[in-house]
Amino acid sequence: MLKLLDAYLKYDPAARSRLEVLFLYPGVRAVLLHRIAHFLYRMKIPLFPRLLSEFNRFISGIEIHPGARLSRTVIIDHGMGVVIGETTEVGEKVIIYQGVTLGGTTTKKGKRHPTLEQNVVVGAGAKVLGNIRVGEGTRIGANSVVVRDVPPHSTVVGIPGRVIPEGVELGHELEHDKIQ
Repeated sequence: MLKLLDAYLKYDPAARSRLEVLFLYPGVRAVLLHRIAHFLYRMKIPLFPRLLSEFNRFISGIEIHPGARLSRTVIIDHGMGVVIGETTEVGEKVIIYQGVTLGGTTTKKGKRHPTLEQNVVVGAGAKVLGNIRVGEGTRIGANSVVVRDVPPHSTVVGIPGRVIPEGVELGHELEHDKIQ
């Protein structure tokens, strides 16, 4: 838990203390409750993990299926409306902004949600859909819709999401590199 709190402290200049982050950041509460639900899900305890995830959504506005695998340092910032599907995998030092969907594109059993490698930033309102891989260090622009694999260290924008060439000025920089 301390790694998660410290990640928020490094990332967010408004955060003043671990206690503030623990009690006042809905993304932290959502991830912590998800960890309990995920543990119970892996133990194959019926119903309760899903009930806990529904409670989590009610109090945080963040919906995380108990089967999703989240790293220790995932940051869900201003998380209202975030949806993370059952077979999603999220790596270390990933930042997810409000309104993001990490969703599926099929009703078939098996892996159907995205995998985000480490150091990925997913902008507000973005949709990352299907059994795809988003490479390490990638930035996904706000409201983009990503439905194909993305190579490492890319910037993706648009609908459908497309990788833009390195060096293209987007007008501002995301401050992802603050997380160590």
